Amino acid sequence: MNSDLLTFLLMFGAGVFTIVAAVMDWNWFMNNYRARFFVKLFGRFGARIFYVLLGFFLVGLSIMFYLGGS
Repeated sequence: MNSDLLTFLLMFGAGVFTIVAAVMDWNWFMNNYRARFFVKLFGRFGARIFYVLLGFFLVGLSIMFYLGGS
């Protein structure tokens, strides 16, 4: 497996996971010590929007890296 494909799979998977966790409003995800900062900063709903946007950013970045890395 080449490094471009591995990078794509890891970033794409992290992005999809982040989107699903935010949309499903998983407590264990939103109560994590890393997410608590954003929950305090934006509120629970705002943090969910932030994580959805972050997930889309990761998915888009992974696709750009994969298609541009050939």
